[in-house]
Amino acid sequence: MRYLLGVDIGSFSSKGILLDEEGKIIAMAQRKHEMRVPAPGRAEHDAIEDWWDGFKILTRQLLAESNIDPVDIAAVGCSGIGPCALPVTEDGVPLRPAILYGVDIRAEKEIDELNTELGAEAVLARTGNPLTTQSVGPKIRWLQKHEPEVYARTERIVGCPTFLVHRLTGRWVVDHYGASCYTPFYDLAARTWHVDTVERVCPIDWLPDIAWTTDIVGHVSAEAARETGLAPNTPVIAGTIDAASEAVSVGVRQPGDLMIMYGTTAFFIQVNAKLVTDSRFWAAPFLFENTWSVMGGLATGGGLTQWFRKELTGLEDSDRAFEILAQDAAASPPGANGILTLPYFSGERTPINDPRAKGLIFGLTLAHSRGDVYRGLIEGIGHAIRHNLDTFAEVQPAEHIYAVGGGVKNDVWTQSVSDIAGVRQQVRRHTVGAALGSAFLAGLGAGVFQQDDIERINPAEAEIVPDIANRQGYDADHIAFQTLYRNNRDLMQRS
Repeated sequence: MRYLLGVDIGSFSSKGILLDEEGKIIAMAQRKHEMRVPAPGRAEHDAIEDWWDGFKILTRQLLAESNIDPVDIAAVGCSGIGPCALPVTEDGVPLRPAILYGVDIRAEKEIDELNTELGAEAVLARTGNPLTTQSVGPKIRWLQKHEPEVYARTERIVGCPTFLVHRLTGRWVVDHYGASCYTPFYDLAARTWHVDTVERVCPIDWLPDIAWTTDIVGHVSAEAARETGLAPNTPVIAGTIDAASEAVSVGVRQPGDLMIMYGTTAFFIQVNAKLVTDSRFWAAPFLFENTWSVMGGLATGGGLTQWFRKELTGLEDSDRAFEILAQDAAASPPGANGILTLPYFSGERTPINDPRAKGLIFGLTLAHSRGDVYRGLIEGIGHAIRHNLDTFAEVQPAEHIYAVGGGVKNDVWTQSVSDIAGVRQQVRRHTVGAALGSAFLAGLGAGVFQQDDIERINPAEAEIVPDIANRQGYDADHIAFQTLYRNNRDLMQRS
């Protein structure tokens, strides 16, 4: 029997999965870690402690629980948060904590600088992406300006999957999907680095080689085998960013498929048959040749509910805590008894791309309960999701919407999104997400699986249907939601 290993590094936890060649989950493991917030608007990970140690611990746990022979693992797939900017030496020694994806908004001035230097329209035309807090290029420019001693010692700038693959194989490589997030460096038409643009910010040899996600790019080294328990020479695929792996795990692969990921942030990926660009969103080659994707994402999601649980409830960090909060929210009626939330507690990504937006809980009275406030937060995220879905429909309407991620366990949240946005969401049997997707992608790379096999491995199990009775009230709330942001924009953008 052959097996596939998938490991995903998330914002607050990492997960690992072992699949057998029939697609059955043999073992699962999870490890929590912190997202460090050293200052407002900043978000970081320790690449050794959070990424590599997480990979090693999960792999050894999976091998111990499954009791399989490591030589029977046909391939390894890694995914992780992105896009990130981690400066390292050529040998892979991190020089500072990794600067994380769009939730880290420190490079706001550098975004403006690069737009002026390169031209915002030219960047969008060449890369398919506007320069935003999601972009790697401005983060590198920030590093050059604010930490010149680190910049001077840097020999590579990499993201999470690239770092893990290097630790396993010694190769520096990124998949096309991940490379596209190195805005403004990736040339969509040529599907390679745009050298002149790169060298305005950093040396071209700081960037990894580019491959397709399922390409076997190397094999587990003897040193990595000793650290992880894997067998030497086990094949390793290029891997990808977690959201794309998550999309694959629920069957998003054909034009018209769209994923809503209920994670630390909410994220969206829609697959298209042709390249579609829009300044409000991000574009990239999808994981397979001859497919394209358009993406969007909130700056919050589960991270906001975590904040509420930690700072305002006194509940311990456990699944039971969120079960209690979900029960509280279910006792509050749709509309949260008049509470309306702008969930911009870490700025906002798409479609407004406003890193200085601020969160707001509006309409509070002494009569409100904890459940009202929690439901208000969830519904605020739902209105932000609707804003994205409505804007996606202007670009390219979706045919099928798939829900995935830890938030899918929260029935109030997912039902609120369907009610607010007026969309049907399909839910698969397994909602563990990117770790499953990474194991499946490893199976594609090893020739164990075909793309259609995901329908058998992770079949459809439920559908969330809008409750029409709630729609009128939510439509009125959505108008108020957008008005609240527009009318308070100047106030919200105070530093």
